[in-house]
Amino acid sequence: MRVVAAPDKFRGSASARDVAAAVASAATARGAECVELPMADGGEGTLEAFGGANRRTTVTGPLHGNVAAGWRLTTDGRAVVEMATASGLALAGGPEHNAPEEATTRGTGELIAAALRAGAGRVLVGLGGSATTDGGLGAVEALEDFAPLDGRAGHPEVLLCCDVDTVFTEAAAVFGPQKGANALQRARLTERLERLAAHYRDRFGVDVTGLAGSGAAGGLAGGLAALGARPVSGFGTIAEELGLGTALDSADLVVTGEGKLDPESFTGKVVGGVTRAAEERGVDVLAVVGTADPAASGRIEVRDLSAEFGRAESFSNTTECVRQSLAEHLAHRRRD
Repeated sequence: MRVVAAPDKFRGSASARDVAAAVASAATARGAECVELPMADGGEGTLEAFGGANRRTTVTGPLHGNVAAGWRLTTDGRAVVEMATASGLALAGGPEHNAPEEATTRGTGELIAAALRAGAGRVLVGLGGSATTDGGLGAVEALEDFAPLDGRAGHPEVLLCCDVDTVFTEAAAVFGPQKGANALQRARLTERLERLAAHYRDRFGVDVTGLAGSGAAGGLAGGLAALGARPVSGFGTIAEELGLGTALDSADLVVTGEGKLDPESFTGKVVGGVTRAAEERGVDVLAVVGTADPAASGRIEVRDLSAEFGRAESFSNTTECVRQSLAEHLAHRRRD
């Protein structure tokens, strides 16, 4: 039997790479072959899905101090940047310590610029986990000299990996609360985004207001789109880059998973994307998850670690629970 391990991260308890390794351990112990293919959808964990950082650059953090941000450059001139490493909410100390109206994306722009100076011809940017709602202005100011970022006529190509359709001027209303912005701050941020949209239209000739996904990362996607960068499906682009389809072509079973399975798992997220790709090829799907919402459990076969091992154990010892759960599943599968 050939198994593909294609999980997302289990937020707060295990990385996608660690979960994939646990799946492989259980599979190989039962005599199966296993391809480890940790996945991401453009959020936190995107960089790790490609193997983690092999470069580090000091850039402007979300609250204007310096941070050392990791990124990746491959031998074929492709770079992977995760905006959370430069402009992330965790770097700001979470929503309770963030300054939503001051937080800047400048560091993300500096990180992309570092990749371009190092010779990257193509840059994938993961947009999840941002502290910012600056409409990408900080990043635009750091990158304007490199524009256009559309990959044409010898210019670099920047792809913005996201999993939302939120438009530019709605970014504060939709994402502001999770970044610590109160109602008054959200209103002011929305007004600022409206002014920025007009500025981008006048300065670059690009209207970002109707562009799906332009509100991702507090409008960073829209700001970079004004420079020619392209918002793309995070999961779809990452899956193609990592060769998920090819791996599934010869698979008998794909094991995916995440910390919490709910109806949103099937809308632009890893579990839903892996499921669709597997179903197109007639490959069996198993989701091993930290906990499962019953409303989302009917479509595919699910192993709920909280139900099997208890919530505390499944969170504190996630990878061992994954290994044990999958070993039991494979034993039953063989008997059947």
